[in-house]
Order: sequence, then C-alpha cells, then structure tokens
Amino acid sequence: MTAEMFTLGREPASYPGSQPESGYGSSRPAAPGTPRRIRSPVTLVSVGLVLAALVALGLLLLRHGPKEPADGGPSGALTSPTAPATPKRQSLRDQMPPGVRIGSAVDGRSLSLDPAYRDLLGSEFNAITAENAMKWRSLEPVPGVYAWTGADQLVEFAERHGQAVYGHTLVWHSDVPKWVSPDWPAERVRAVLQEHVTAVVSRYRGRVWAWDVVNEVLDEDGSLRDTVWLRKLGPGYIADAFRWAHAADPGARLFINEYGIEGRTRKADALVKLVRELRRAGVPVDGVGFQSHLRWDQQPRDLLGNLRRFADLGLSVAVTELDVRIALPATPQKLERQAAVYRQVLQACLAVPACVSFTVWGFTDARSWIPGYHRGYGAACLFDTSPAPKPAHAALLDELRRHSARGGIVPSPG
Repeated sequence: MTAEMFTLGREPASYPGSQPESGYGSSRPAAPGTPRRIRSPVTLVSVGLVLAALVALGLLLLRHGPKEPADGGPSGALTSPTAPATPKRQSLRDQMPPGVRIGSAVDGRSLSLDPAYRDLLGSEFNAITAENAMKWRSLEPVPGVYAWTGADQLVEFAERHGQAVYGHTLVWHSDVPKWVSPDWPAERVRAVLQEHVTAVVSRYRGRVWAWDVVNEVLDEDGSLRDTVWLRKLGPGYIADAFRWAHAADPGARLFINEYGIEGRTRKADALVKLVRELRRAGVPVDGVGFQSHLRWDQQPRDLLGNLRRFADLGLSVAVTELDVRIALPATPQKLERQAAVYRQVLQACLAVPACVSFTVWGFTDARSWIPGYHRGYGAACLFDTSPAPKPAHAALLDELRRHSARGGIVPSPG
C-alpha cells in the first residue's frame, strides 16, 4: 500500500494509531485547521472497503501491465520491444535424406544426468544406439536377474523423440557376465546363450529396428576369433544366434558387426565369404555393420567399393560406430583433416542405396571412449567438450546439402 493511496482517502491524520486518541466516541473538539476525524464505525468500514478495492486494483495493474494492441504495434510508452527470435541451428537429422538414419551411441550416465546432453541428442539425431546398456554384462549381472533400467530408459527416450533404436550387441566375446563359465558343458553354454538372445530381443520386440546379433567374430587374418562360443559350440553358434533373434522378433533387421573391414583387407574378404555362406544356408542375415573407428590422418581405401561388394550380396550396409581420433593436441589443421574423413565416410554411405544407417560412436568429446583406450589420442567426435560443433559437423551438414542439391541417390528403407 503506497502513500498515494492514502492521499486518495484524504484522511492521513485520522488513520488509527496515527495520533493518541481517547476513543472513537470522544467529544473533544478538533483544533483549528485540523481535519475532522471520522467518528462513525460504519463510515470507517466504508472507507476501509474503498481502500482495499484500490489496493487490489493497483496490484492487478502491476501484475498484468498494459496490453499490446492486437496488431502488435505500440500501445504507449510503457510497451517494451520484443527481442528477435534466435535462429534455430540446423541439425543433421533435418538434412538426412529419406530412408537413411543418422545416429549416435548414447552414454547412459549422461542420458540420465545431463539435460544439455539429452537436448542435443534428441535434436541432432533420428537414431540412437546403446553404448553399453544393452550389453550382456550390463543387462544380466546375476543369473536370471535382468537390470533393464538403462536399456528401457534409452528406448523410451527414443520413442519420445521420434528416433529409431539400433540394438548393440547380443553375442560378443567381450562384456560376457562373469558368472558364464568357460568350464560349463556345451549344452549349458548353448542354453544360456539362447536364453539371453531370446529374452533381450523379445523384450524390445517392435521397438528396436535393428540388432548387432554377432559382434567381431573374425580375427585380423580373417579366421574365426577364438572365443568361448567358438570353443564350446563351434562355428554354428553364429547361425544359431541369428535364428534365435529372428524367432524373437521377425520384424527386426539383423546385422553382423565388425571392425577393420572398411578397406580391402583379409578380414573384409573373409567376412564376404562368411556372410555369403550364411545367406546360402538360409540364415536371416540382413546386413553388415562397418564399425569405422578411424584416424584423422588415414582415410580408408576404397570404402565405397567395399560397401558395394557387400550390398551386391543382397545385404543392407550400415556405418555403425564411426569416430575419427586425432593425435593430441588437436590443431585447426588436424580438425580439418578429421572433417575430411567424416565427409568421405558419409559420401560413401550416401552413394550406396543399400546403406541404411550412419552412426557416430558418441557425439561429444566430453563422453568419448577414445582417450581411455588410445593413449595420446582424443577429440574424435563431432562436438567438442563444450559441446560446440566442430569442423567435422559442418562438413557433414555441407555434404548433406550438396547431396540434396544434386538430387543424389536416396537409400532404400531398412
């Protein structure tokens, strides 16, 4: 309540408590020039109601202020100008052609705790892959007791943001729970592996568009990797895993995922042979995933030709785990060369109609796996630790615009 409101009442000296008073019924005459005091209780109540109404009106005006006219023009001196809208930064998902997904692996801790990470992940990509949350050791740390929380959170996030989910990974020689013993008989190993594949794929039936069914089954020389699965179950475990996954979700696309197959390597040649044999045997292999953990100073040789020879087998192909590590420190020159490698891989994917997905293995250097596994290397992602976009991000956007302007090949749906 302000001084101006008292002035409107014209009775400042008569407000209770302003001066000593013997009582409302006092007959003491007022001094000359002194305003006459209000004597009647009824009159005091009326004045109080008027003052309360004026106070309420003042608060209402302060809260809502003057309204602007409907045409948005000035309505008086009290109208403040409206700040111009901030232009929306273009995202990769907005530029990707129909039929091909742009994705990132997801760090579960950041997804839970970092709002800025979630915002960028949701706005930049239309597909996501669980970096660790769907690996066997994470899902079933105790026999028969599944910890679904992390994987569920990722799938629910994807559904809220209109994103596809790429499941990673069902059968791998690494990240096997410690309770799975290599000393078990083959029958038990087979039963436990089948139960795991079936349980995981069944839980996300219709919610995961593709799975890495088997991961890194080959050694560098092209031979089958020596794992507990190969020793106990023989080469047939690969076909079995695909059949189990297909039975659990016939609508999911099933991939075999491998590193070191971007060029014409012995491993790549061996994988072509293996996949051809699996397909001839009726095994439901739908695609091949190219991990593509690359270096800034070594562009893959004939990546385009290698993608095409897998596509010629009737398979989909996908870039599943792309990152491009830099020998630290990361100079502007190195970042530009890194950007050129990212661009080359995207160019190759867009040029092959069978390439249905392009995924980076993490999008911010703040959460990259590279420094922990490759000493002296880092800065491998599209965004720095801020996270702010790097030249590699700009290169991908530019390549997508060029592809659109050329009316380039549109990949077929996966």
